[in-house]
Amino acid sequence: MAATTTPKISLLINKISQDYSDIKFIESDDFSWKPTEKIVYYDPTGDESLFLHELGHVELRHATYRRDIELLAIERDAWEQAKRLSKRYGVTIEDESVESHLDSYRDWLHARSTCPNCQANGIQTDDKTYTCLECETSWRVNEARTCRLRRDSNQK
Repeated sequence: MAATTTPKISLLINKISQDYSDIKFIESDDFSWKPTEKIVYYDPTGDESLFLHELGHVELRHATYRRDIELLAIERDAWEQAKRLSKRYGVTIEDESVESHLDSYRDWLHARSTCPNCQANGIQTDDKTYTCLECETSWRVNEARTCRLRRDSNQK
């Protein structure tokens, strides 16, 4: 008979679920926080630090953002909270890993703000619209945090 082992993340969730009885923890293919439903989705084979990052969002009561740059600040804050939580729950979070995850958001933000006409960086003018300061092109972007980025330009 083969021996089975419990993934470390399952042991962590057992501890955390006692401390966060008002939050549901549901297995998924990815890690995410759904504030409206009070659910943390987690990958049972994933990294414990990613789980603590989502728990950081819970503790900081992150729900929404208006500008893309705010998302980067929210993500940074959630990682800082995850580092504090890591001490409580005995999880190691490497600074290089945090920076790598934040770099993915920085790259996302840079791609969204790059003008499809002249490649200069634009500014966000509303939830899903950017305008280029160089050539005055406006473009709309999709939600695209975990899916393919799409930009539709409207030349002036």
